[in-house]
Amino acid sequence: MARLGWIGLGDIGFPMMERLLKAGHEVHTWGRSPQRVAAALAVGAVAAPAPADLGRDCEAVFLCVTDSQAVADVVFGPEGIATASRDGTYLVDHSTIHPARTREMAARLRAEGRGRWVDAPVSGGAVGARAGTLAVMAGGEAEDLDAVRGWIAAFGGKVTHVGPSGSGQACKSCNQAIANSTIMVWAEMLAYAKSFGLDPEKLVAATEGGFADSQVRKVLVPRILSGEYPGHYVSLIPKDLDIPCDMGRELQTPMPVTSLVTSLYRHHQVLQERFGGGEPLPLLDLFARTGKEVRGKF
Repeated sequence: MARLGWIGLGDIGFPMMERLLKAGHEVHTWGRSPQRVAAALAVGAVAAPAPADLGRDCEAVFLCVTDSQAVADVVFGPEGIATASRDGTYLVDHSTIHPARTREMAARLRAEGRGRWVDAPVSGGAVGARAGTLAVMAGGEAEDLDAVRGWIAAFGGKVTHVGPSGSGQACKSCNQAIANSTIMVWAEMLAYAKSFGLDPEKLVAATEGGFADSQVRKVLVPRILSGEYPGHYVSLIPKDLDIPCDMGRELQTPMPVTSLVTSLYRHHQVLQERFGGGEPLPLLDLFARTGKEVRGKF
């Protein structure tokens, strides 16, 4: 049994943390939301007064937070992890953030003798987190990943070492572009099928086993049809897609498809603000409203 730290108790982070508890580890957690921390304590976690306490008391600290700034704040901010961690402390970042920022922060942590960084973003959503089947894309030194691999196995079905620091985040940015482009095409085709008079659910069933089949079809398309998707992820998806677009500019690698998909998600945000009435706007409405209510208004 290991004493591990955890920061990030959202839809994906909470079940990941819970699986570490079920694997027999002692998990200490810190968070800004009293309600989420209370829920973690109810399943057996131990509350930490500040991130620094996790850095001082735990063998490894796992992060699953919103963006690059949130990671920097809990690691290097006042009472951050790095104010008390040691050279032998492992920091495992499951957040989805910019590869360049990851490299900067990993190098700083190492140079200051405050730990060893593994960037290990995940894919598979809350469903995969609960089932322990997440795909983990890991960057960093191979020996550092080997040291934490057994802990990651509590929630990761497949752990792939893709390269040095920042490589895990670069791989995740590819994953996000591929997955969200697929989601957007599905939404477009569902709207087209409905306009033609084809039952969208029959389209979903007919593509099973063909080249259009994927986890997106199995897991997310039913949520698109029900109006649940993207829900509160509406603000996170463009943030994730900005990463490959930014890296494409830096590396002079064209990103026409990803840029277009990013623009469509941002347009969906505009529609939500205009027509959502404070409620999440179904992704299908992007196409329905673009064709009817929105034409000529922008």
